[in-house]
Amino acid sequence: MLGLGNPGEEYARTRHNIGFQVVESLARHLGISLTGRRWASHLGEGLCAGKPTALALPQTFMNRSGQALDCLFEDCPEFDPSRALIVVYDDLDLPCGQMRLRASGSAGGQKGMASLIQSAGSEAIPRLRFGIGRPPEGQGVTEFVLAPFSPDEAALLPPCIEKATEALEHFVEFGIDSAMNHFN
Repeated sequence: MLGLGNPGEEYARTRHNIGFQVVESLARHLGISLTGRRWASHLGEGLCAGKPTALALPQTFMNRSGQALDCLFEDCPEFDPSRALIVVYDDLDLPCGQMRLRASGSAGGQKGMASLIQSAGSEAIPRLRFGIGRPPEGQGVTEFVLAPFSPDEAALLPPCIEKATEALEHFVEFGIDSAMNHFN
């Protein structure tokens, strides 16, 4: 499981780091520490739905997220992202707090996902897109995604993050098709 974001305290609560926040929430729920270092990521391993699971937060910056996948492929060349991975990332095209699970597809302009698709050589990567909404008129996309959530948005997040962690657990136990049917 890969949560996308940018490393460093200055990015910790930005919209672009909601992927980190969701995976960190799941790690807390499962009692998994994300203090390991492997595959250019902060990493934790444990059980999710009774299955061995790795949770990773790439430390490569968003636009180079695929480097973490490249490192994984070096260690495990047989790794199949379409069957053994789900990626969590922010999505401008969904209202703040909404989520959408997909089995595959284009990056839709999300550069971290584009980097992963390029590294995998395939768009067949399950993902959980977490909505952050669109920037207000006059604000650029980069400025918007690298800013913290507004107080109103931040108040909406806890139950949405909780629902996303439930969706990730469901994915691990039952697969992407069941997770999409249950949570979309």
